[in-house]
This record gives sequence, structure tokens and C-alpha cells, in this order.
Amino acid sequence: MDPQFVYTVSTWVVPAILAITLHEAAHGFVARWLGDDTAWRLGRVTLNPIKHIDPIGTILLPGFLLLAHSPFLFGYAKPVPVNFRALHNPRRDMVWVAAAGPGANLLLATAAGLLAHLAGLLPADAAQWFLLNLGNAIAINAVLAVFNMIPLPPLDGGRVAVGLLPDPLAVPLARLERYGMLIMIALIFVLPMVGRQVGMNLDVLGWVVSGPTRSVIETVLRVTGNA
Repeated sequence: MDPQFVYTVSTWVVPAILAITLHEAAHGFVARWLGDDTAWRLGRVTLNPIKHIDPIGTILLPGFLLLAHSPFLFGYAKPVPVNFRALHNPRRDMVWVAAAGPGANLLLATAAGLLAHLAGLLPADAAQWFLLNLGNAIAINAVLAVFNMIPLPPLDGGRVAVGLLPDPLAVPLARLERYGMLIMIALIFVLPMVGRQVGMNLDVLGWVVSGPTRSVIETVLRVTGNA
């Protein structure tokens, strides 16, 4: 196996695992704090990444895209179970539970930016590897935070929108949840493929995510003194 490939992968694995693990654990932690201990009883409020790994979404799909030299990576973890009816105030608390995952990603991105100031204490080669990990951590967590806040159930942003919108808008949006994953697959894979066939850029998801992600990364770098 190409040593450069192994080196590159080594700078993505830890940031990706931490980003996914803490994102999911944050959902469960906030749910327990607000009255639902379902995730806690099932052992999902944990930093053990094995508890959050989905064999297809976390391993096979990203691995296939990586080996295929795809210009993007897509994956997902095993969703943390939440019984919204058990929350103290289901409509309001659903918003907090959903927002906890992206919020954890923003905190992780900020922590990575702050840790970058310690690179000068390491030998040159170790410092380079350390900084690549931290840079990737900022990028991964920014993408996860922005992507998951797209207002489409079952993404976190969809649940936030359902909790905040008035019933005439929230009810039909909530009904989209059963089709949400199919819609996301169409946006990520099908539309860009069709666009390439007809000579048009139909990467709608890329338009939606790229700008806010750049803004988040730039903000993190400024706030942590790296810009």
C-alpha cells in the first residue's frame, strides 16, 4: 500500500471518529438531561466510537468513495434513539436535542483551532502531522455542523425546524422524514450525475453547504487566533 496514502488516511481517521462520536453522544446526553434516558440505558451516551458506528454508513460507504477517488465523502453514524414524548417539553426540547450534535461539532472545531498553538512544542515532523489532523478536524466538524443543519428531516436541522415552525408548516415538514434519506441521496448522487450528463452543474447540495462551511472555518480560525 502506498505510504503516502496511509499517511493521508492517518490524518483523517481520528478527527472523523471524534467528530461522529461526540456528535451522536451529545444528542443522547442532552436528551437525558431533558428527561429521556433511552440513549443512556442503551449505552449510547459514550465516547466509545464502536457504539456509534453503522457498518454501511460509517465504514463501507465512505471507504468505497475514498477508494473510488470520489471528489466528496459521505457517510453517517447510527442514529441515537430519542423518545421525544419522554422529554419535559417535547416540542421545545426536541430543538435542543437536535441542535446538540452540530453544537458539539462547532465546539470540537474550536478546540482543534486552539490546540494548533501547541504545535510549536513538537518536533517538525510530528508538528506537521499534528497540524494536518487539527486542520482536518476543523474541516470535518464544520461540514458536519452545516450539513446536519439543513432543514430536512431526519437531519438535525429538519428537527429544529419542525420544533420552531408553526404547525401549518411543521406538520408537512415532519411528514417528509420517511423520504428524507432518499431525498438526500438524490441530491448527493443522482442530481450531480444527471448534471454531468447534460453539461450542467446540478450539485445543489454543494451550493448549499460550501459557502456556510467556508464561513464557519474562517470564523473558527479567527476566533482561535489562526487567521
